[in-house]
Amino acid sequence: MAEQDDSQEKTEEPTPKRLEKAREEGQVPRSRELTTTAVLLAGTVGLFVFGPFMIERLSSIIRYNFSLERDAAFDTNLMISHLTGSMGDALLSMFPLFGVLLVAAVLGPIALGGWLWSSKAMAPKFSRMNPLEGLKRMFGVKGLVELVKALAKVLVILPVAIWLLVSMQQDILELSLMPIMPALEESIWLSAWAAIALSAVTILIVLVDVPFQIWDNTRKLKMSRQDIKDEMKDAEGKPEVKGRIRQLQREMANNRQLAAVPEADVVITNPTHFSVALKYDPEAMATPILVAKGVDHFALKIREVANEHNVQIMESPVLARAVYHTTDVDDEIPGALYMAVAQVLAYVFQLRNYKKGIGERPEKPRNISVPKDMQFDP
Repeated sequence: MAEQDDSQEKTEEPTPKRLEKAREEGQVPRSRELTTTAVLLAGTVGLFVFGPFMIERLSSIIRYNFSLERDAAFDTNLMISHLTGSMGDALLSMFPLFGVLLVAAVLGPIALGGWLWSSKAMAPKFSRMNPLEGLKRMFGVKGLVELVKALAKVLVILPVAIWLLVSMQQDILELSLMPIMPALEESIWLSAWAAIALSAVTILIVLVDVPFQIWDNTRKLKMSRQDIKDEMKDAEGKPEVKGRIRQLQREMANNRQLAAVPEADVVITNPTHFSVALKYDPEAMATPILVAKGVDHFALKIREVANEHNVQIMESPVLARAVYHTTDVDDEIPGALYMAVAQVLAYVFQLRNYKKGIGERPEKPRNISVPKDMQFDP
């Protein structure tokens, strides 16, 4: 009993099959902090790269809006088109930055866990709408971890944010005294540097959160020894199922062989334990082929089918055993048995002609020569 309880503990690392199944279900490690940091860093880089372009475009929008004629200011239709054009230009000026942020928002989640499209994960689950399950998530271990992470982010980012405001206080206040264009340019650079500082701080959180997410996901996927045994059993197949499959395969193979017996030219028997059915068409085959073989009960079935379809049956224990042990179904007989099989087929073909009224009745071969290395003990 103690061993059974111990075997049920989730102490084993997940197998590749378990990991693959979890991935199909959408269960892979993800880090929200990694995505947030990626977006912040991308936004910062975007501000530095596209900052001059954005300043130039926004400056032209400001000049455009402050250079209206008096009549245009009182024309409702003109003001609407003026506003629409300004909004379009503003969006166009922000488009490069938005594009960078979009790429970061897509690449951030797949940086940990890779690209994943799981229909099972997207399927609606009524358990998610269950208030009790929601409370369990809120007040469970995971909820506690998320709370600790949120507090840690506040405790780490807040001091940096305060330090940034204090250190940039003079620069921020001076913006009100500067002309519009220089003030706009300076505000963008201040924002960029502030974003760099905050992004650098979030990297510290990512360095803690990513290993934790990987560890937590692995912990959830851990297996017991019994789970591994069951998985191996399913992969290899249960013994009773495998036995049934082998039985069906044997039955199918036997039925296929029995269906080929009526086309055979001769069935050579032991006479009771072995039966082999041979077919030879001089015009289409280089050598005779084995179309069916069997022992004991199946050997009897071969003889019954041969009798039903008037296939010649000939007793030759040594040759029957030799063909059975050296030749697979649908294969050509080995060269060492050519002479022995030729004797049998010559007799069968001559007997077939005699029954048609052609030639004399042949004598059954008495001493069929089988090489010693092809002889098998009964």
